[in-house]
Parts: sequence; structure tokens; C-alpha cells
Amino acid sequence: MRIDHMAMYVEDLESARDFFVRYFGAKSNAGYHNPNTGLKTYFLTFADGARLELMCRPHMTAREVVRYPIGYVHIAFALGSHAAVDVLTQRLAADGYTVVSGPRTTGDGYYESCVLGPGGCELELTA
Repeated sequence: MRIDHMAMYVEDLESARDFFVRYFGAKSNAGYHNPNTGLKTYFLTFADGARLELMCRPHMTAREVVRYPIGYVHIAFALGSHAAVDVLTQRLAADGYTVVSGPRTTGDGYYESCVLGPGGCELELTA
């Protein structure tokens, strides 16, 4: 068994798609729109085959952003090296995204940083 994909609702579908294409090299499908429900989606595929579905629909409700919520917390991207983590973290910070922590080596030996992406979703960048 394998996890096929993860999905997230976003407020600005086009902007979120562009974010993952620009910073993580994702490839996007042409998109999907269900005129009956208003649902719009993009499936993004990353170099290793992992997929992320971005979704938007009318009448979504904003969730309170808290630092340590119960449930799904972040998406981690393994970038392959300390240098890649440093470079992407600096690039995201320079482009106005909030760096929550790092880059740093954690107590359990990971080299990582955490950045808030589209809609405040937490992205973990690891070596």
C-alpha cells in the first residue's frame, strides 16, 4: 500500500498552484471544475511521483490558525542537502513567506526549516 496523494483547500487556487510549481518544481494538470458544486482542483505531481491536490470551492470557511493544532500539521519536502534547505528557505523568506524555524539540526538529527506557504500551511524543508 502507498498513500496516493494529499489534498488541501486553498483560498486562491491559482496562486497556490503557482507557488508549488515555482518553489518545488511541481507539474500541474490542466485542472478540474465541477459546475454543479463549484469545486475547482489542480493535481500537482512532484519529481518523485508524490502528488498534492489543491482544492477550492465557494463558501469555504477559514480555520483558526494555531501553532500546534490537532490533526494533519505539515507537508515535508526532502530537498536532498543542507545547502538546498538553506537556499530555498532564504528564497522563500526573501519573497515574503514566514520562516517559522530554522534552518537547524533538530534534536533527532534532521536538518530542516519550517516555512508558512499558501494559506498559512506549514511546509517542512528537510535535507
